[in-house]
Amino acid sequence: MEAINREDFEEAIVNIGRVTKVVKGGRRFRFTALVVIGDKNGTVGYGFGKSKEVPDAIKKAVDDAFKNLVKINIKGSTIAHDIEHKFNASRILLRPASEGTGVIAGGAARPVIELAGIKDILSKSIGSNNPNNLVRATIQALSRIKS
Repeated sequence: MEAINREDFEEAIVNIGRVTKVVKGGRRFRFTALVVIGDKNGTVGYGFGKSKEVPDAIKKAVDDAFKNLVKINIKGSTIAHDIEHKFNASRILLRPASEGTGVIAGGAARPVIELAGIKDILSKSIGSNNPNNLVRATIQALSRIKS
């Protein structure tokens, strides 16, 4: 694969979680960030970062996302065929759509699909809508599509 130019990628913050640890002196807060990156041309990835500060968690998540890039087969402005994929308790159903339909997707699946460069698609998330699992299910489903 050719060298990755980080300027070509856009990022979307899917979820920021605040984790609280109760200690003798009070509460200690830490933050988790789930970030999706994509070049809108068939390459997409996700990353997870944890830190005491939100910007640091986002930076770590972006660095992690560049290690998890996958290439997706896009047919015109949509995908080639229907696909259903399950990851843990989250299930995603993706269907090709006709030109001009737009991205019909909710929750954590939407940024993944948009940053992959797919313009027309129908999707439905079934089961758990946990952002971490839904992002992973969507990316795995898209990477399973055959051209």
